[in-house]
Amino acid sequence: MSAERIVVIGFGPVSARLVEDLLPTLAAGEIELTVLGAEPHAAYNRVMVGEVGGGRADVEAITMADVDELRGQGVDVRVGAIVKRVDRSRRHVVLETGEALAYDRVVFATGARPVLPTLRGLNFAPHVEPELPAGVAALRDLEDAAALRSVIEARGRVVVLGGGVLGVEAALLVQEQGGQAVLVHNGDFPMARAVDADAGRLLSARLCAAGVQLVPSATAVGVREERDSFSGLELDDGTVIDGDLLVLSIGVRPRDEIAAGCGLTTGGGIHVDQGLCADTEDRVFAIGDCAAVDGARPSGLIGPGWSQASWLAGYFATHRVRNPFLDGPIDEVAEARRAAEDPYSAGVPQELPGVILLKARGIDMAAGGLVDVSLWDEGPQRVSVWADPRQGKYVKMVTEDGVLSGFVAIGMPRTAAELVMLYERGRELPADRTTLFRLDDAAMSVEAEPSPDDVLCRCSGATHGQVVEARDAGNASVESIGSACRAGTGCGGCRDKIEAILATAPAASGDAEGLVRA
Repeated sequence: MSAERIVVIGFGPVSARLVEDLLPTLAAGEIELTVLGAEPHAAYNRVMVGEVGGGRADVEAITMADVDELRGQGVDVRVGAIVKRVDRSRRHVVLETGEALAYDRVVFATGARPVLPTLRGLNFAPHVEPELPAGVAALRDLEDAAALRSVIEARGRVVVLGGGVLGVEAALLVQEQGGQAVLVHNGDFPMARAVDADAGRLLSARLCAAGVQLVPSATAVGVREERDSFSGLELDDGTVIDGDLLVLSIGVRPRDEIAAGCGLTTGGGIHVDQGLCADTEDRVFAIGDCAAVDGARPSGLIGPGWSQASWLAGYFATHRVRNPFLDGPIDEVAEARRAAEDPYSAGVPQELPGVILLKARGIDMAAGGLVDVSLWDEGPQRVSVWADPRQGKYVKMVTEDGVLSGFVAIGMPRTAAELVMLYERGRELPADRTTLFRLDDAAMSVEAEPSPDDVLCRCSGATHGQVVEARDAGNASVESIGSACRAGTGCGGCRDKIEAILATAPAASGDAEGLVRA
């Protein structure tokens, strides 16, 4: 049988994982693989662009693929390749150059683009790559990272518009690295969709203590320029917030216009079933931030995208496109038997409930579910709260029938880790909720050693045991650990844990022998 032609549109972190997992199938001669990336760069971890802009990481550390290496393994990698349309009737992907690439299966891994506010001075069209003026960035690509780095190195002032988790992280990063950060947001406190009012007040206080200037309950209306570059953000009350760089952080929107143009169902992403399939012929698929599985809006998290990529690679390796001319009529009895035994018949594993982890030095925060329930509200929920604002600590838990349905934890990292685990697994909380609060009491708690099977990296699924094994095999940096087992290659939230494991590495045997001889 001839090799199936698979074309992947997009070359971001999710696409890079799909390509990596398809390499064995490619080496076996079962597929031909073409990857089309619009940017002139190899795939890199877009989640970590802010880290590059802040100087915590370099471009090499977040790069996820080597173009020359992939080409040497037989992948037709094309960077700077703009897709104009997909012709499903002819099964062609048509490039902006006019070249048509034939496919048997095509995968949309087009990701998402930043949502841009309607402001005077920002002119853009929907579904078109924005051309932002100088001094305005969305922290989505390497050019944005370079702009942020330049301002921070000059000890400049960065205005961040948007109070979600990414906006808060960006503001804290700027302040930590020596710049001046102003966080402009709607509502009384940042991250209002994830935390309750008391947690929001504490978060605001912690941000101010870190040096971030907060501008709450603000509505931006315009961008001002001087010398053809951003100079200030104008609010509806006439206030102008001066700055050297404006960072837009108000959300993302799936890139689904090419899919819509070829007749696929879109709206909040490309609609796919549990098998990530967007058509009825098992030929068109979507993964990552552009894929709306069963119509659900993409989470925007890198972990689920990687899970989808790995699942789809396995599916392609075991399920060829059916050819009625060669395969003959369908034997319904045999087909039902195969489906019952097929591990892929249930589709991609269900995504875990979304948890927000604030990646910032000095502020530990985790939140999940709905927490806008009062202690005294009547209803099925039980609410438990523990707070010590002067110590920067706050925990709120909402349960239904004993099962955690929402929580927020600030300044309580061990309690937060336990709550994340209970929330994702749908476990019941102990009857005495105060036992959880004591996890962060250094005088009363004994920190349990994690099991080798406990997940350390939520994005990749790498466990503590895999990280320790990679360390003991000679990997001495976070980057080399990531190359060995993928831990730390996602959002970056587990880097501190990996560094702690590296710090506890046993002395090399040669060093030990030297001490004995001495």
